[in-house]
Amino acid sequence: MKNIHRIAYICTIASVLSFFQACVPARKFEEIKAKQERCEADNALLKSRNEELTVKSTELEASLSDIKKQIDGLSSDTTVLGKSLRQMTVNYDKLNETYELLLDKNKEMLAGNRYETEKLMRELQSTQTSLQSKEDALKSLERELNTKKQNLEKLSGELKDREAKVAELQDILDKKEAAVADLKKKVTEALLGFENKGLTIQQKNGKVYVSLEESLLFASGSYKVDTKGQDALGKLAQVLADNKDINVLIEGHTDNVPLKGSGQVKDNWDLSVMRATAIVKIITENRGVDPKRLTAAGRGEYVPIDPADTKEARQKNRRTEIILTPKLDELFEILNTN
Repeated sequence: MKNIHRIAYICTIASVLSFFQACVPARKFEEIKAKQERCEADNALLKSRNEELTVKSTELEASLSDIKKQIDGLSSDTTVLGKSLRQMTVNYDKLNETYELLLDKNKEMLAGNRYETEKLMRELQSTQTSLQSKEDALKSLERELNTKKQNLEKLSGELKDREAKVAELQDILDKKEAAVADLKKKVTEALLGFENKGLTIQQKNGKVYVSLEESLLFASGSYKVDTKGQDALGKLAQVLADNKDINVLIEGHTDNVPLKGSGQVKDNWDLSVMRATAIVKIITENRGVDPKRLTAAGRGEYVPIDPADTKEARQKNRRTEIILTPKLDELFEILNTN
């Protein structure tokens, strides 16, 4: 039964591929597919790194809690052992006193009754045996106490190291969040004149999202950036030039109305890719922006803001998103050392 489903699945995939190959030239389709896969891989890497960071931080906190519990247990054991040691010392002193008394009494009885003398000798031997046993137990208890103290000191050292590592990670995370907030402020200030003109700026998931509606950048169905769009992108490019530790992902999005064109733009996939690429070219006109920091991606109609089939929803979905992500090299370096 599984083989039948598998064959049906393969046939369906083959049909879909045949349909796409019939609609889009093979080479263009493969180019778009590759760009899409690279973009998704980059996004997946960032999500994976963020999850890894969260897991690492949770593991360190759990380990920190376990070590604290061990230290509390060892401290409790040390207290009990200390009380036992003190009691053993008292018992030892008492036994030693008794032993001395018996020695004195034995001297007094040497000239007395033989039976009494042998009895006293037996008592003396028993006392010596008990005293030796107590002394051995006392020494064993002291060795155990020393071992516990050494373990406690070792765990305390490990606890301090982990606390320092957690504090270091938290400090870097705080700095990263502060850097993202500062970046959002700078971008907002640079694009102040474009408020309520199709531009929104958001900070979420440790990134800054700059969303530009189609009307701010392009004419309908075109990938040529108009004058006001070039002005906005030029100001954003200067912010990126001044903040070089920022990676930039530019995503083109369309609505779900089929586009049938000719030349370079044949469908919504082509249009979203060409728009993203056009924006990359404008931003990199600023020589202070390293092209290696930029990634262009076309998402077509497949990541809508509003899935409703209305004019207003389609207008929202026709947009370009510029996603700014601070580099996390310092964080990853710390995680890799653990």
